[in-house]
Amino acid sequence: MESLEAELDRARELDVAELADAIESIGFECTRCGACCKAETCGLEGEDGDTEPHTATAFPDEISRIQARDDYDWRDVARPMPYGLTEDEGEPGGETFEWALQTDSCGDCTFYAEDEDGTGACTVHEDRPLICQTYPFSVALGGTSQPMGEAVDEEGMVRAHECEGLGRDISRAEAEDLARTLKERAIRELEEAIGVRENYEPVESDDVVVYDSDGPKRIDGTPY
Repeated sequence: MESLEAELDRARELDVAELADAIESIGFECTRCGACCKAETCGLEGEDGDTEPHTATAFPDEISRIQARDDYDWRDVARPMPYGLTEDEGEPGGETFEWALQTDSCGDCTFYAEDEDGTGACTVHEDRPLICQTYPFSVALGGTSQPMGEAVDEEGMVRAHECEGLGRDISRAEAEDLARTLKERAIRELEEAIGVRENYEPVESDDVVVYDSDGPKRIDGTPY
């Protein structure tokens, strides 16, 4: 298995034109269906009987940028990534290494809204995280995040995940813009993973601890 540093070098060497070729070949146009922003249904039951909310990862600076838009509390924007967390008598605890965008009572992204005709919209569109900007695509590099939905197509380094917008025509200019953002996301994800490792300082706590590239944090984003 390649080291994170080796994967980061590979990410930095990704050819935007080749990524754009792959995106063009697969095809994509956002239909604003909202599927990438929502749980499949309100109260979707998982295998363990718990609600499975929409999950989109976000970097600490992305959370801070959204937080600054409307003077949000950190917890209005993000929640600890649930993987690795447990509950003891209803009280959450454990460790995790990423943040996810906050969700509402139905498990939908809290920043998702629908028009009267059901057309979806992101209320923080200009500041949405890179994983949202590049959905439904990812790159096949170790240490990078895979978005919601199974990979259903692959061209070179580019993977396409479940989305009704796949297979639609995309202009070359749009494909290149998306490719540049996809490369940026891959680099950022690997830099974040390296930062988490380098700034990891174990914390003994009965509460949730989120280890991100800034070090250990509480669920409200404040450092331990």
